[in-house]
Amino acid sequence: MPNAVFIGFTGTPLLKKDKQTSLEVFGGYIHTYKFCEAVEDKVVLDLVYESRDIDQRLGSEQKIDAWFEAKTRGLNDWQKDELKKHWGTMQKVLSSRSRMERVVSDIIFDFSVKLRLSNERGNAILVASSIYEACKYFTLFQVQETSFKGRCAVVTSYNPQAQDVTKEDTGANTETEKEFIYNTYSELLKDIETNPGMAKTETYEEKAKDLFTKEPANMKLLIVVDKLLTGFDAPPCTYLYIDKSMKDHGLFQAICRTNRLDGDDKEFGYIVDYKDLFKNLVNDKGTGALQVYSSELDYSAGGANSEVLMQDRLKKGRGRLENALETLALLCEPVEPPKGELEHIHYFCGNTEIPTDLQEHETQRAALYKATASLTRSYANIADELEAAGYNNSDISRIKQLLEHYLNIREIIRRASGESLDLKAYEADMRHLIDTYIEASEPRKVSSFEDMPLLDLIVKTGIDNAIATQLDRLKGNKNAVAETIENNVRSKIIKEQLNDPAYYEKMSDLLEEIIAARKAKAIEYEEYLKRIADLVKQVEVGHEDDINEVLKKSPALRALYNNVKKRGERLEDQIEENGEYIVPSDPALDMAMRLDETIKRVRADDWRGVEPRERVIKKAIYDILNDIDEVERIFIIIKAQKEY
Repeated sequence: MPNAVFIGFTGTPLLKKDKQTSLEVFGGYIHTYKFCEAVEDKVVLDLVYESRDIDQRLGSEQKIDAWFEAKTRGLNDWQKDELKKHWGTMQKVLSSRSRMERVVSDIIFDFSVKLRLSNERGNAILVASSIYEACKYFTLFQVQETSFKGRCAVVTSYNPQAQDVTKEDTGANTETEKEFIYNTYSELLKDIETNPGMAKTETYEEKAKDLFTKEPANMKLLIVVDKLLTGFDAPPCTYLYIDKSMKDHGLFQAICRTNRLDGDDKEFGYIVDYKDLFKNLVNDKGTGALQVYSSELDYSAGGANSEVLMQDRLKKGRGRLENALETLALLCEPVEPPKGELEHIHYFCGNTEIPTDLQEHETQRAALYKATASLTRSYANIADELEAAGYNNSDISRIKQLLEHYLNIREIIRRASGESLDLKAYEADMRHLIDTYIEASEPRKVSSFEDMPLLDLIVKTGIDNAIATQLDRLKGNKNAVAETIENNVRSKIIKEQLNDPAYYEKMSDLLEEIIAARKAKAIEYEEYLKRIADLVKQVEVGHEDDINEVLKKSPALRALYNNVKKRGERLEDQIEENGEYIVPSDPALDMAMRLDETIKRVRADDWRGVEPRERVIKKAIYDILNDIDEVERIFIIIKAQKEY
């Protein structure tokens, strides 16, 4: 095919040493898209690098020499020398059990304190130098930390065969490396049921990869040697632990396993290096790892510089912390002086007299929650290294005070708006970390009601106790307390509106009357608390005290009853039933019960969203209501009822 056009695609840059061959085959670049451009476009994450040194020291040299002489008594000097050379290499030293145990302990510690790992939204890959080391690491994780059992896997190119160990028996009570690898794999594969067309090893690896990608909580760590370091996309993967000498394309492909996007709580891919691969990132000779790699890149295509810049962890951590503090300061800047609790409630929750204000201020609250979460993550990442990050004692004290201030503001706004749960799943873990790092001035008893929703607490324990338990941060500010309760009631009404529009419209009117009376100072504070507490009870239980007993037992029947009453005078007319005309004592209740019985009789399983099944219900209720508009109005309420 002399006139064929060859087009090449590559995920790694073209090195100058490869340029001649590549140009001969493919010609120049058609298009380039560099790593730094991808980071700027937010299609991949930037990388944060940290080098960790596992100190090793030789024990008693005399004892080691004595042990060596005893074990090699039958060897000549040349054989002893060869044995020393074999076991005296750096690789053998670095694969010592003592060192590997320290690496394992270090990783286990990260899983307890690093947010993405501790909240099980993220996971990690450990790169070992050999299959033997990978198996050794796997075994150590099973022994040292029970939470990794069944949630850690080893993925290598090894496939156990009986002939691997037929000549390995030395007669001693120890395993050779080959025996250890074979026995490890035999144990982990013994309960694996093979998938069609796959070997046991392949089935095991596919299951491990699937869990790692889709269920990070159920596959916390993959231990690899060469596999999965290129072309394996797993967005939850947040940390890459490197305990293997790597360079050039292989290294940069590997570290990019961690830079896939996976939600707002994953801000970087983290690289932890146990082999000092980047010890000399930049030096005067220009021979640092990144300098060599960058100098070898072909820049002839122009455009953005394609150097992969690894971020120093503490420097980057400090920058993130400062940015988070600045973001919150700007977010709270519009709050009116004197910037107390009430002023913050007004800014983030709006005016309680305007029914729609709470919803319209949702954007500000979401921004506050997100910014506070970002601050807690940024602080927790370097909380025990603030001095190393360049902060003095005065700075550290200021940061802790600001952190406590913003956490307090967030809690006040959450209570005031009725949003007792934050928007992100990882918030509980952030709170735990912050509570761990920030010391309280004095111990205090934590109420068993602290996490109970405010309205629920008012109903169960009384309004005075609820205020003392959950609104103590407001320090007796009566207006702030009142607006917090009102916003919680408003939020509840909005959430339940669809379930029973007529009832919650009535509750909304009552709330507005109480708010107006409070602001006009037409009632005393004690009377206000009594009236708002009565309203809270009605809003929470979903009905008034004086309704028919049969309605108290069924929210669905109650919703139908409240909303068919809106039909007005027509229900006062006679209703034909069994060929006779009767006037029931409560026509609305009779109508609601007929609708309830009919819906339960004709509904199919999983009818919501299935048009033919919905039409069956609409036809049945039309036979009762005889009004198309009423059918559509009532059908919306029916769809909102869990009983149906």
